[in-house]
Amino acid sequence: MFDSDAFAGHESIHHFYDEASGLKAIIAIHSTALGPGAGGCRMWNYDNAQAAMRDALRLSEGMSYKNAVADLPLGGAKAVIWGDSKTQKTPELFRALGRFIESLDGAYWSAEDVGVSPDDMRHAREETRYVAGLDDGVAASGDPSPVTALGVYRGMKAAAQRVLGVDSLADVHVALQGVGHVGGYLAQHLAKEGARLTITDINQPVLEQVAQQTGAKIVSPDEIYDTDAQIFSPNALGAVINDQTLERLSCKLIAGSANNQLATVDIGEKLVKQGVAYAPDFVINAGGIINVASEISGTYSHDWVMGKVDRLVETLVTILDESAAQKTPSNVVAIDLARRRMTAK
Repeated sequence: MFDSDAFAGHESIHHFYDEASGLKAIIAIHSTALGPGAGGCRMWNYDNAQAAMRDALRLSEGMSYKNAVADLPLGGAKAVIWGDSKTQKTPELFRALGRFIESLDGAYWSAEDVGVSPDDMRHAREETRYVAGLDDGVAASGDPSPVTALGVYRGMKAAAQRVLGVDSLADVHVALQGVGHVGGYLAQHLAKEGARLTITDINQPVLEQVAQQTGAKIVSPDEIYDTDAQIFSPNALGAVINDQTLERLSCKLIAGSANNQLATVDIGEKLVKQGVAYAPDFVINAGGIINVASEISGTYSHDWVMGKVDRLVETLVTILDESAAQKTPSNVVAIDLARRRMTAK
């Protein structure tokens, strides 16, 4: 059973099943206080329906905070598809998703997320206009992953200046957990600056390709937590910072693109006690939704996106400074900022 607190603040939750395509999906709309709910669509082979629901609820709430902190005219929402992204994808499944999105009449805008590609969402857009992150169509700008990675890279560099006292990431050891779309682009930025990289991923071909391109050292998925790195960068699934992994980390800074990196809110307090700075995930990884927001506006502007990324990095630094000064977990500081913005309009 779900704790009733898990539903707190969610405006609506929508289930959809399409027998013909086999689509089983949930769209959770957390808040439309600042605008229509916006957030990507994830496809994952969840253990059960409760796990799928829990993910939708956590991710949609995170999107509300992400969009508020990035000062976007969007609320928070998320779609999850329960299925194996390697074996169960079909064009008709995503067309069915598109019909589901269309039935919400603009309350939710979607884009790609873990397990879903721009090509998949292109099929969804055949049934609805409420899809962004594609490379064709009105105000299209393509895959937002590069902008997400740029924001994480710039945020990591700004955080490292505060935490490590360095002006450059050259020769700084970064452990990257996940080098897929965003993690791969992030690895390129870091390698170009001269950072020392240790990487892992469950996709062996992609892992080997990134290692060849960047000179990174490869370790197994479990070994990444024991890497003696100054920065740990989660770029895959969430809840990877928990009581078990926290004991193994030797880093001084956690900064990555994954959503919901902390298994529970109280992990933020434990990070403070352990002397580890944390760049809140929904702040540092908001570059992609900034890019999507420009598309949703109907008139994409690269300058507007880059300006918003600039301000996002400034916001991250302010949050880290306040966290350090007040000895308050950075995730708590960031959530408080987001909630204030959500209730101010």
